[in-house]
Amino acid sequence: MDLGPTPRGLDLAARLTAFMAEHIYPNERRYYLEAERLGPWAVYPVVEALKPLARQAGLWNLWRPASEVEDGLTNLDYAPLCEIMGRSLFAPEVFNSSAPDTGNMETLLRYGTEAQKAQWLEPLQAGDIRSAFAMTEAETASSDASNISSTILADGDGYVVNGRKWYTTGATDPRCRILIVMGKSRPDDPDPYRRQSMILVPKDTPGVRVVRALPVLGFYGVPDRAAEVIFDQVRVPASNILLGEGRGFEIAQGRLGPGRIHHCMRLIGLAERVLERLCRRAETRSPFGRPLSEQTVTLERIAQSRVMIEQARLLTLKAAWMIDRHGAKTARAEIAMIKVAAPAMAQQIVDWAMQVFGGGGTGNDHFLAAAFANAVCSVWLTARTRFTATRSPASS
Repeated sequence: MDLGPTPRGLDLAARLTAFMAEHIYPNERRYYLEAERLGPWAVYPVVEALKPLARQAGLWNLWRPASEVEDGLTNLDYAPLCEIMGRSLFAPEVFNSSAPDTGNMETLLRYGTEAQKAQWLEPLQAGDIRSAFAMTEAETASSDASNISSTILADGDGYVVNGRKWYTTGATDPRCRILIVMGKSRPDDPDPYRRQSMILVPKDTPGVRVVRALPVLGFYGVPDRAAEVIFDQVRVPASNILLGEGRGFEIAQGRLGPGRIHHCMRLIGLAERVLERLCRRAETRSPFGRPLSEQTVTLERIAQSRVMIEQARLLTLKAAWMIDRHGAKTARAEIAMIKVAAPAMAQQIVDWAMQVFGGGGTGNDHFLAAAFANAVCSVWLTARTRFTATRSPASS
């Protein structure tokens, strides 16, 4: 099992690292100020200013999979790039490689019709529009997506969508034009994994209402713009269904399998950067007569952090290798493991870093509060999407 990157992957990693140093890290403070002052319903000028530079550097749409496009990257080559981008919470969007757009674009690439691709995939790849993914519900779904209560019911020459979704990533973005919605289209099917479908719902369709932005530990729209969305008698054409009725779980497994690689590697990049800050801080603070870096508890936590990061990285790269070689269906156990291991690792390391920083660690002067919110959200995310490791039509 060779988990090393190809020469192309190494070249992209070097160029991406240089771009991060020149353009991303120096603009983080500006990003957080704009996000705080403009709120989750606005476009942040710093992100838009950097996107043309990413295009010029040949770092645009790095997410494109080799399994679907000729010039795409394997999961094993893309994974280290996700780690580099994950060192900054706003970086992935600059490269048009952020959630939920990457998952939605992969869904359209794999399962969309040619008409659906022309209408939605092309402008998403160009960065002209953004998208949202509506799966999670406030009432009954919990971690078992078979409990989703939203409905996508056939009616004449179309479908009518009803339901209440929350933590719908991307919905407050003013550039959001399309939502992928998961709901029940065949509620009486004896197989619970054949009841769900996914459908394309343009955001401007009558009956779609973005109710509110949802903060994660007080952070609005940083970076995923979570929202509550109501679908009230929303009528869309039958041609908007993805892949066919009853195939929502199949699509979800295909969408979220590679997506977990991206997500977990971004968390590993986040944890690496936090650990670097922890180490620097430990050398400059000297309570009780000696530096924190010489105190046993700190040394143990630094060592444990290094072990945890390496474990999570190796497990994630193994999952990437398995998806590339055998597909997400075969790698579903590894996918399930990484989506538990990586968020738990990141949350623990950020927690330890916050303790080293003391009171300052609870604010965002040192990047830690936003990092903690992101890690906590990721831990919660592993619970809400547990179904990707269970039986589904794609894994039968």
